[in-house]
Amino acid sequence: MQLRQLEYLVALDRERHFGRAAAACHVSQPALSTAIRALERELAVPLVKRSGRFEGFTAEGERVLPWARRALGDVQGLTQEVGRMRTGLEGALRLGAIPTSLAASTLISTRFRAAHPRMRVQLTSTTTRGIAQGLESGELDAGLMYLDNEPLPEVEALALWHERYLLLCPDGMLPGESARVTWAAAAKLPLCLLTPDMQHRRIVDAAFASAEARPDPVVVTNSISTLIAHARSGLAAVATQVWLAVHPLPPGLRAIPLVAPELTHAVGLVAPSGGQRSPVVAELLRLFAPFELDAQLGG
Repeated sequence: MQLRQLEYLVALDRERHFGRAAAACHVSQPALSTAIRALERELAVPLVKRSGRFEGFTAEGERVLPWARRALGDVQGLTQEVGRMRTGLEGALRLGAIPTSLAASTLISTRFRAAHPRMRVQLTSTTTRGIAQGLESGELDAGLMYLDNEPLPEVEALALWHERYLLLCPDGMLPGESARVTWAAAAKLPLCLLTPDMQHRRIVDAAFASAEARPDPVVVTNSISTLIAHARSGLAAVATQVWLAVHPLPPGLRAIPLVAPELTHAVGLVAPSGGQRSPVVAELLRLFAPFELDAQLGG
């Protein structure tokens, strides 16, 4: 059994297509297919369903894949550990982040790069499910996500900040100089909200429901910047203090804390639990103390 056979198998799982998997591994399609067939002969079980094209994995193949990912991860960790002893960490930190955390991701990548200048950071915007799949498949080293809402099983977590919720609205939309606004009152405004598939939106919907309010957003988007842009155009929006800590509030907009209920959620890093940490993950978690970023992000 050779490592490249396991690499080809994992690439095929990721790409779900022989040609794309071969291109990702920088080999020809016949070479990839031949290597996987040789692995099947060595293990004496079929791993891939075929009928002229990729049709998925056999039951045996599905059971072999996690072992292949772990083996490749162990080899990568070994390489990183030896490299760290010789010249310091090299390679990439692969970090998946939910969209509402992206504004604060610079605080993480900047500190990591300062400690390990030979490393690069590959930052991917994704969902909680995408982070879970990436950690399981070995395509991500760590994730940046909510820790106390829809938490992932079997992960090690480090909370970095508390997320709070604000109503963004144009000057003059609300009477007087309101210092706070209730979720029930916010539900009556023309709203731009994130799409229901995003965890932030599910948190927001739960807050409205607890206030016995049912919002009827006039615009929905999966983009935080688009949310802010629509607030500037005359709508109200629910955002977090993290975005405003990194991007100053544009002229003509107000940010008012939402209350009744007054919510906070913990956001932080997650990495696979169990087994030996990779050097990259160990160094990433070592650089931060619990809730350390609250001071910078207004948590």
